Amino acid sequence: MKMFQQLWNDENGFVVSTELVLIATVLVLGMIVGLTTLRDQVIAELADVAAAISNTNQTYTFTGITGHSSSTAGSIFLDNEDFCDAAPAAGADEHCIAIVDPEAEL
Repeated sequence: MKMFQQLWNDENGFVVSTELVLIATVLVLGMIVGLTTLRDQVIAELADVAAAISNTNQTYTFTGITGHSSSTAGSIFLDNEDFCDAAPAAGADEHCIAIVDPEAEL
């Protein structure tokens, strides 16, 4: 019982533990702010990559080749405008990714 009474009355480590709690709190708050900023920047970069991939034109063409005793036909592919490439009509059901710049809305 005497040992528990001594532990209860001991305040030697109180200041150190309070300082550690304060430092840990500041570090956690800093990490939250930093990770939130990192999340926003990763989302913005991935949106830029998605827009770049969406804007690629996959049209190709090649003509036929004729040799001495054989030939091949040519081929063509036209990359037409997809439903996501066109501007959505008013009230239309949107299934595509919309990239919004929050700074442009200010």
